[in-house]
Amino acid sequence: MIKYVFFDLDGTLLPMDQDLFIKIYFKDLSAVFARKGYDPKAFYDSLMRSIDLMINNSSDMTNEEVFWKCLCEDLGTGVMDMNDDIDEFYHGDFLNARKACSCNPLVKQAVDTLKAKGKRLMVATNPVFPAIASETRMQWGGVYPEDFEYITTYSNSKRCKPNIEYYLFLAKKFGCDPNECLMVGNDVSDDMPARDAGWKVFLVTDCLINRKNVDLSVYPNGDWKDLLSYVEKNDIL
Repeated sequence: MIKYVFFDLDGTLLPMDQDLFIKIYFKDLSAVFARKGYDPKAFYDSLMRSIDLMINNSSDMTNEEVFWKCLCEDLGTGVMDMNDDIDEFYHGDFLNARKACSCNPLVKQAVDTLKAKGKRLMVATNPVFPAIASETRMQWGGVYPEDFEYITTYSNSKRCKPNIEYYLFLAKKFGCDPNECLMVGNDVSDDMPARDAGWKVFLVTDCLINRKNVDLSVYPNGDWKDLLSYVEKNDIL
């Protein structure tokens, strides 16, 4: 029986044009650092390196610590004084990226239905963002932090997708049997590896990302109505 449902955010809970989102997001964030005298290219290069280091993190440091360590190495320790500017960014110019996103009312309906059935719901987004960035994006999709028990962020995580340790950590944290867990996501490469941790998976195809052209028939897949049908089926078995 499925007891725990873990949702990806970008492209899953929140329909989006990911390429446009990243373009707007990085452009506006780079502008924040440029206004403080940092070379835009140097900042962009460091940002890309920090993301790569977080995704491949195998240390005891949180992803947040990895992020800031990288920026300090590349741009100098003065970059730590940017915290207030970054917080202001997420309350301001970050909202420009909403134009790359949309809202599917079936998402909220599915979340509410699963919650009413007693499922424990988590947001398992790739933890390379601070909490405010993920919580804001969730609301663009019509769901809210209080709809979920837990949200992975760069502050509370030491691994990223598609590392199987990311999924093993979450199962251990909540003391759940892996085959009671369901990962719902739109990215074949990042979300479907949860199956290697013993989880059930469901591939939402609305904003599908399938970089390696994997045969989708190997995964349960479909839209949000299909997801509810899948959960019903697996609760009966």
